[in-house]
Amino acid sequence: MQKLTTQAEWAERARAVLPAGGFGNFDPSIFIASGKGARVRDADGHEFVDFLIGSGPMLLGHGNAEVEEAVLRQIPQGMTFFANNTAGVELAEEICRAVPCAEQLRYVSSGGEADMYAMRLARAFTGRDKIVKFEGGYHGMSAEAQMSLAPETLVNFPQARPDSAGIPASVAAEMLIAPFNDLDFIRSLLDEHGDTVAAVIVEPLQRIIPPLPGFLQGLREETQKRGILLIFDEVVTGFRFAYGGAQEHYGVTPDICTLGKVIGGGFPLAAIAGSAAIMAHFDKSIVGADRWLMQLGTLSGNPVAAVAGLKTLEILRREGQYAALRALGQQVMDMTGNALDAAGIAHRIVGDQTLFEVVFTAAEPRNYRDVLMADGRMAARYNQALRAGGIFKSPGKTYPCLALTAEDLDLTGAAIAAAAQSLAGEG
Repeated sequence: MQKLTTQAEWAERARAVLPAGGFGNFDPSIFIASGKGARVRDADGHEFVDFLIGSGPMLLGHGNAEVEEAVLRQIPQGMTFFANNTAGVELAEEICRAVPCAEQLRYVSSGGEADMYAMRLARAFTGRDKIVKFEGGYHGMSAEAQMSLAPETLVNFPQARPDSAGIPASVAAEMLIAPFNDLDFIRSLLDEHGDTVAAVIVEPLQRIIPPLPGFLQGLREETQKRGILLIFDEVVTGFRFAYGGAQEHYGVTPDICTLGKVIGGGFPLAAIAGSAAIMAHFDKSIVGADRWLMQLGTLSGNPVAAVAGLKTLEILRREGQYAALRALGQQVMDMTGNALDAAGIAHRIVGDQTLFEVVFTAAEPRNYRDVLMADGRMAARYNQALRAGGIFKSPGKTYPCLALTAEDLDLTGAAIAAAAQSLAGEG
């Protein structure tokens, strides 16, 4: 059999067996062959500085030696059991120590799965059916999460618009959609529908958009006084913004949070966490059959992911890690802003030092519609130029990691400067 050596050949092979030629996650023309530190190499041998880092989980970079050692010690002991394992208990203990809202947790394998169960858990606890989510908020691939995730046709709030085929119309009837960062709208919405709402689910940083001062605190107050649960989707921000996540960073404690990405150390692992009273709905002996929330998964809490997560969290607890991450992110933000300013290109750098993106607009984006109205064609050209300059990233996010070196940052700065000048030349 002839050995395939090029990405083009791999792409042809993929198109025969994969719809749209890919896994559904990223540009299907790219095949990553290896990663080490803050670099990845594609199947054609091209090396890039990696600001995608697996869409967030590789906060320590690729191939961290300590995480690899922990995983290699575990593999001969067993890779999965569909039963309790001690590493999973230890990891749960550490997460519950770190995360303000977490007294107990239940494992699943993906962040989207965690978000689905979080919404179902809120319904079980409150006995109510409706969920409030924010337009443009990403909470996985469940039917509820696919409501007004990325609508191209904008409709009046709080109407929900499905972003996928195959979702029954009845799902939209149970979802209420609100604009992010608009506390007045939330108050009005909950005044009208609050007695039917089980939960408000929110990304504390919605994709890249920060909450306005007081917004998360206002959500906490408005939900609390109406007996509505507040769910923080911390799949991205958990153990990234701070060791205790965005709820520690912003000083707002939700009723439930979802976690993923970093807690698995690069392996599939996620969790739903909350107070013991809420999490009791996973225990039939406490709440009874009618109020019990069934949940199981073949790989939930698997020991390889658990040991990788434990070692990752141990490293993140070391002094100075989060200060270093924020300093690295700030350097990239500064490089980007300085280059685009010098090129005379209107832009805003939106987000947090640990997760951000440049948006080509003159006004500060406050919600999904603001980002949608920005110059998407310029963003596409900018990202294409960065790729040509050796930067690997998502079209909509920049994830710094702790493995970035001075050499990586020098290459990044050069690529950003060249991309900015290419936009100026086209303008």
